[in-house]
Formats: sequence, structure tokens, C-alpha cells
Amino acid sequence: MRSAGLELPPGFRLVHLDEIDSTNAEGLRRAFAGEASGLWIWAGRQAAGRGRAGRPWTSEGGNLYASLVLRPGVPLAIAAQLSLLAGVAAHDAICALAHDTDARPDLQLKWPNDLLAGGMKLGGILLESASAASDQAFAVVIGIGVNLDHAPENIGRPVTSLARLGISSSPAKAMAALAWSMAEWLRHWESGRAFPQIREAWLARAQAKGAAISVRQGESLILGHFVGIDEAGALLIQTETGQQRRITAGDVSVAAEARGA
Repeated sequence: MRSAGLELPPGFRLVHLDEIDSTNAEGLRRAFAGEASGLWIWAGRQAAGRGRAGRPWTSEGGNLYASLVLRPGVPLAIAAQLSLLAGVAAHDAICALAHDTDARPDLQLKWPNDLLAGGMKLGGILLESASAASDQAFAVVIGIGVNLDHAPENIGRPVTSLARLGISSSPAKAMAALAWSMAEWLRHWESGRAFPQIREAWLARAQAKGAAISVRQGESLILGHFVGIDEAGALLIQTETGQQRRITAGDVSVAAEARGA
């Protein structure tokens, strides 16, 4: 299917908007209105972009802002796996963009939803559901943002862009790469039946086992080392006391971020 001048994988559609409050917000509106699965919403700018916990995200033109509406037909707990799947897909899409360049970015996935390059944030993923119901009729919206041309400033953490890494890409080219990568990994996922393979793919793209990380949960800060993710996708951390803990929610920082690398 060709939409907005892009060749899309079979079964997917695309709406291109010059500006929107946020692609996720538009995806949720359309999902509540009964939108079928497989719709990409791609915007040139976002007036009210946001990340995890409602944090604002600067969304000027030149970067990639896109959300995918899906009706996965699985329980909500299984649909949560799509956050990790989207990270793998975004990672591979960026590698495809870098393929014909001399740049070899040090890309890593950080649990649960960040894409890092050299320890600096390059992109993020926001998974939201269009219904609080636990049945299989709900929709999920997967928002993906990638810094292509520039990176937001003054957000309290080191950030980068593909341009700073020596990789030139238009939003249209990045959108196409992401759409095809997502379609491929959704096919592999098999509605959760093949999540062990997705988990292994995510781990292969994550920071090295044993890397120093911290997890902030409210006022609590857990220091330790990255062990991996378990069969359900939860983070595993070895604390400084030698205890292994399972984390299902929290803000994670890696050593490179703490150094401002």
C-alpha cells in the first residue's frame, strides 16, 4: 500500500498530519472511535508531545513522531510485550538508516522503552491502551519518537540525534524504515506466542550484562547491575547487597547517562 508517498507493508495504513497535539493522543481518539488495527499516525510536529509519566517532550519539525494503532486480540498483560517489541523494531530501523553511511552508532535499548546512542537518549517509546478492560477487544497505541535532525535541550539528561552521529535521514525515510521493521517483528511475535524470541532479540540489543544501573521508584533509589529481563519482560537487577530484584516499573538510568556521556 502506498500512503503519503510511502510504500507500506501489507495490512497497514498511514495518516500524515503537519501538526497534532501528539500522535498518541490522536491514536487514542481514533481507537476509541473504532479505528481498525494497523493505522500509523505520523506528524511533522507535536504541540503537546509527551513521554513516560506524562513528561513533556519537545517535538519540533525534522524528527520522527509516529504512533501505531493495534488491536492485538490478546490480554492486556501480553499486549504489554509490544513495548519491548517496538524497541527492537526501532533499533533495527535506525540500523537500516545507518547502513549506507560510514557511521556505526553505538545503539542500545534501555528498559523499558528508551533507545540510546553512546549512552545518550536518541528515542523513546510510549505504549498506551485505549481501554481499561482486560478482554481482547481493546486497542493499544505504540508511540515512537526518534531524534533525527536535532535533540531537545534542557531535559535533565544527555540526548543526541542521528545528525550528530553522522546519519542523515528525512522523517519520511525513517517512517518507512520503522513501518517495515515493525511489521516484520509483529509477524515474528505471533500474538505473544513467540515472545521468548522477542526477549532474546531485545537482550541482544540492550546494554551489556553487569552494566551499572539505577532504578528510581518514587523517593526510593535502587543501585545495582543489569542482569536482564525475565520471561514476562520485567527488569532484573542485582543490587549492591547481592540481592536480585524484579522491577516492573521505575525510571532506569545507566552509568553512561549518569556521567553525561
